[in-house]
Amino acid sequence: MGICISVESSEIHEVPEDGHENAIFVDESVVSNEAKKLASLHSKQGSKGLNQDAAVLCQGYGMEDGAFCGVFDGHGKNGHIVSKIVRNRLPSLLLGQKNTITKIKSTTNDKKFHNRDGEEQVPSNDFYTWQEACVSAFKVMDKEVKLQESLDCSCSGTTAVVVIRQNEELVIANLGDSRAVLGTISEEGELKAVRLTTDLKPSLPSEAERIRKCNGRVLALKEEPHIQRVWLPYEDSPGLAMSRAFGDFVLKNHGLIAIPDISYRRLTSNDQFILLATDGVMDVLSNNQVTSIVWKAESEQEAARAVVEAAIAAWKKKFPSSKMDDCTAVCLFLQKRQQHGVISLET
Repeated sequence: MGICISVESSEIHEVPEDGHENAIFVDESVVSNEAKKLASLHSKQGSKGLNQDAAVLCQGYGMEDGAFCGVFDGHGKNGHIVSKIVRNRLPSLLLGQKNTITKIKSTTNDKKFHNRDGEEQVPSNDFYTWQEACVSAFKVMDKEVKLQESLDCSCSGTTAVVVIRQNEELVIANLGDSRAVLGTISEEGELKAVRLTTDLKPSLPSEAERIRKCNGRVLALKEEPHIQRVWLPYEDSPGLAMSRAFGDFVLKNHGLIAIPDISYRRLTSNDQFILLATDGVMDVLSNNQVTSIVWKAESEQEAARAVVEAAIAAWKKKFPSSKMDDCTAVCLFLQKRQQHGVISLET
């Protein structure tokens, strides 16, 4: 059970909505066996109830050397349903939007773009098409969630972080507080973690400003002063810990949005892998720690599992009296590992 991608027709057939898998791998690339060896996914239920995380990795996405990686962290009563709806639908929706825009648009663009490191890069025209497609697809996706019959999403939703690889270009679309990290080799021969996304939380000044302009409230509870949450203007609910998400329609008129933060990166020969993980992982492990765990994993196929298992161990050690969050990771290797002489940093 999964998503079927056709590179020639650029179609993705959606996973049936009764699909129970939290993490699914899809591959229609010619080098099928090799592609699977360079990718892994793993999801583990926490101690709060149902596993509300979902993840997908599609090889051969949009082109033979393309890939779509996504992790989705549901929340609220129906968050486990919303995360899977988005996981099953968003890849095909995004590709459809991209193909439509490509057909009606033939402009060129040489605008420069600064990646997360501040490095100035000039994306191909294809990036701007993907950028537009991401915004459009995320908006449509949010509307489709709202139109789900017999599904109350007023206080349920999901985050999303998506990385699209097209040859040597990455398009990163982020909605919420899951995270994407790139593992690369520095000039000194050290494994380096490059953060590809910013956690979109109400504590960010720009996010808080938007919410307050829409009469939403941003404040922390006395028992957890370190966590800023989004509240309705005159009610102490729902207390959402992220500032962007699919669903959560009770807050959509009060500053919560489903428009992703989109960034760009051109890959180099030093770039080794991409890791996507939900906040269940990133709340207890640093960027350097997760990249080091991936690098030291027994194989590329075991990398995501190794990250999740390390996060579970960290939860038990750091928060022994707290309920553990769901933990999910997706790892896409950009090339076969070559670890000789590479120093791994774990701080």
